[in-house]
Amino acid sequence: MSIKETLFNTEDKMKKAFDSMNRQFHEVRTGRASPSLVEGLHIDYYGTPTMLKQLAAISAPDAHLIVIQPWDVSAIVEIEKAIIKSNLGVSPSNDGKIIRIAVPQLSKERRQEMAKLAHKMAEDGRVSLRTIRRDAKEAVEKMEKDKIISEDEKFRGVDELQKIVDKYIAKIDEILKVKEKEILEF
Repeated sequence: MSIKETLFNTEDKMKKAFDSMNRQFHEVRTGRASPSLVEGLHIDYYGTPTMLKQLAAISAPDAHLIVIQPWDVSAIVEIEKAIIKSNLGVSPSNDGKIIRIAVPQLSKERRQEMAKLAHKMAEDGRVSLRTIRRDAKEAVEKMEKDKIISEDEKFRGVDELQKIVDKYIAKIDEILKVKEKEILEF
């Protein structure tokens, strides 16, 4: 394997780690109703864990209401169970065809808890990027040790690796700043 392939694979892993963290960020409540709060929930649909967005149309007609319209009304009970177990702090209600979730305003204390949770998620994302970087750096150093590449190529590879890490850490910091603003604004 060459340095280029190692860097390409590393960037791909970092992109996946970033995307995963970004999805988690969308599930953090901000006090405003958003379909992204619930669309990633896994529902036990006939014994198969299925994402809610694959089972229903999800909309937020106003800032304090999420409406879920399942394509199969027999899934309503399982959808409600998943929402209750999700730790979103909301209670679903249904009329037999549609599930409505009233999203209450967050208290100041709850907003601060959510901001701390967002910071923890961002730090977990950074840790996962650093773990990926460490593995790639070890692979580059092994290539140099095995005389596949020169010492200069190793240093160039490690520099490129750090640039990739810095790019993704900057992205994490940016979405954290946006999410924190969403959470803390009243």
